[in-house]
Amino acid sequence: MSERDQLQSVRIPAAQATLEGDLSIPAQARGAVLFAHGSGSSRHSPRNQHVAEVLQQAGLATLLMDLLTPAEESVDEFTAVHRFDIPFLARRLVAATEWLAQQPQTKSLRIGYFGASTGAAAALVAAAERPEIAAVVSRGGRPDLAGAALARVQAPTLLIVGGDDTPVIGMNEDAQRQMRAPVQIEIVPGASHLFEEPGTLERVAELARSWFLRYLAPQEQARKAG
Repeated sequence: MSERDQLQSVRIPAAQATLEGDLSIPAQARGAVLFAHGSGSSRHSPRNQHVAEVLQQAGLATLLMDLLTPAEESVDEFTAVHRFDIPFLARRLVAATEWLAQQPQTKSLRIGYFGASTGAAAALVAAAERPEIAAVVSRGGRPDLAGAALARVQAPTLLIVGGDDTPVIGMNEDAQRQMRAPVQIEIVPGASHLFEEPGTLERVAELARSWFLRYLAPQEQARKAG
């Protein structure tokens, strides 16, 4: 991260809870991306942090946050009571979206969601509730868990799936058929569910960067095209 970037540890109010987050704002930010991690993960996910760094280098602000409080994480570790509660996680994302839209440095920016695994379902449910969300990217996501909300999503959505993650490919194809928003599926050859194979996570980051720049900074993209 360059010294021109602003990295802040933030606390986000969400109903009766307070969530921890890391907000990075590049100079002259072109948009903002809120990350929704998958089950059993947190804002410290190395995969999401890698994608966030690529987005920051492209001039996008990023907010990596914990969807659960430490106490909730302790319970969830043994019961998994929260990680598959998609409406609950989506409400946390909506609260974070509202908070981001109120901050002086980000309130004028278009907002997108990057969701991984179950976090992708939460991102889609939240996007269905917040039509101002400009773009969604899913990495190895479970969009099927978003249920009836899929048809209400208005944000252009990119579904990235590993080529070796066969069951999840089918789930994403089914979700695509249910969605009315512009949807594109990108299958990364040789990638498993966690994109741990060499070069696969880098491909995810490239795809996400292009998608978010296309929809979060459309005027800039149009100028470059012209």
